[in-house]
Amino acid sequence: MRIARSNLHKFYDGRFTEMALQIAVPFSFKSKSDERTHRIRASADIAASCMSSSIQSARLTVVPGSSAFGNAGLTAVAAPLPVRGHYGMAGESAAMERLYTQIERIGPHFRTALVLGETGTGKEMVARALHGLSPAASGPFVVCNASAIVETLFESEVFGHVKGAFTGAMTDRTGLFESAHQGTLFLDEIGEMPMSTQAKLLRTLQSHEIQRVGSSALRKVEVRIIAATNRDLRALAASGQFRQDLYYRIAMVEILLPPLRQRMGDLPLLTEYLLQKLAAQYGKQMPTLHPEAMRILEQHGWPGNVRELENVLGTAMLQSQSSVIVAEDLPNLKKPMPMNTVARANQEFQRLDEIIEQHVLKVLEQCTGNKLRAADMLGISRSTLYRMLDTYISKSKSSR
Repeated sequence: MRIARSNLHKFYDGRFTEMALQIAVPFSFKSKSDERTHRIRASADIAASCMSSSIQSARLTVVPGSSAFGNAGLTAVAAPLPVRGHYGMAGESAAMERLYTQIERIGPHFRTALVLGETGTGKEMVARALHGLSPAASGPFVVCNASAIVETLFESEVFGHVKGAFTGAMTDRTGLFESAHQGTLFLDEIGEMPMSTQAKLLRTLQSHEIQRVGSSALRKVEVRIIAATNRDLRALAASGQFRQDLYYRIAMVEILLPPLRQRMGDLPLLTEYLLQKLAAQYGKQMPTLHPEAMRILEQHGWPGNVRELENVLGTAMLQSQSSVIVAEDLPNLKKPMPMNTVARANQEFQRLDEIIEQHVLKVLEQCTGNKLRAADMLGISRSTLYRMLDTYISKSKSSR
C-alpha cells in the first residue's frame, strides 16, 4: 500500500523518529473500486491524528527507494495484521458494521451529536472517528471530561475567564470552546454538567458565541459538538436533572454503542488486538491465550466492556512467565455485587459529617492548599474553614 504525497506529512514530518509507525489501517484493499476503500483512507487519516492514543492495527515501515514521494524517496509498506475493524475499533460483528455505517453517514454532516454507551465501550474513539470524517478534521479535537471538573470551576474551564474574574484568576484564560475553534469539542460525561453551565452551553450552541467569565465581550466560535454519556440522558431531562432544550439540541443525532456482552463474537479479535497493543506498550513479545483462559473470558459478563478487557489482559500479560497466558494468569473475574446488595450486607451508611469532610478536603486539594480560594469556592468564611480543618486534624490525631 502506498501513501499519497498529500498525506506524507501525517506520517513523516519530524515528529516520529522511528522507522516503524503504528497506525489504524486494519484492511488492505485490492483496487480503487473496492467498496470499503473510503473506510481505509478515513482510518489512515484518523489514525494519524490519534497516534498518542495508541490506536494501532497495522504496521507501516518507511523505507528508502521509491519515487512515490518525489525527492523524499520513501515507500510505505503495510504488513497485514489479523485485527479487523474500522477507525481504530476492532470488530466485524453485525452490531459493529452498523456502527461503522452510521459513523460514515453522520461524520461529514453533523454539527452536534450524542454518543451513548456504557463505560468502556469506546465513546471517545467514535467521537474521534466523527471528527476525522468531518469538514473540521484538520482542526483541533478538544476533550472535556465533565465529571473531572469541580462544579464551581466549570464555566471557567469551558468558556474561559479574564484576569480578576474571581479570587485566584491571576491571568486571562482561554476556555475549551475557544481552544476547539474550527474543530470539535468532545464533552464526555455531559450528564454531570451543572445546570448553570448547561444554560450557557445552550446559548453558545444557538449563537456560536462565548462569553468569558468576568467579561461582557462576546467572542465568535465555530465548533462542532460531540457529547457522550453512560447515563440515560432522556430520563434525566424528563425528571428535570438535565435541561430538555439542551438535550434536544445535542441529540439531533444519537449513536448507541453496543456493550461487549452483546458482541461476544468480536472477543477473539479484540483479544488479539489488545494483546498486540499491550505487547508494544510493555516491550514484550505478543503472547497467545490458552484455550482455558479464553473460555474464562468468554463466560465473563464484562460490565466494564473493552476497557475492562484491556485491564484484564494487561494484568495477565505482566503476570505471565511464558509466551502463553494461562487461566492462572488472569485476575479474579468476579461479577460486582449490586449496590443494594452491598448496602444490605454492610447495614451501614456514611455519616453526613464524613461526607462534608471529604468534600472540603477535595476542594482544598483542587485549590492546591489555598485556603482563601477554597473558602470562597465552598461559600464559607476563612475562619469557618480553619475551624473545620482544626477539627479534622484533631480527629485524625485521636484516631491514631
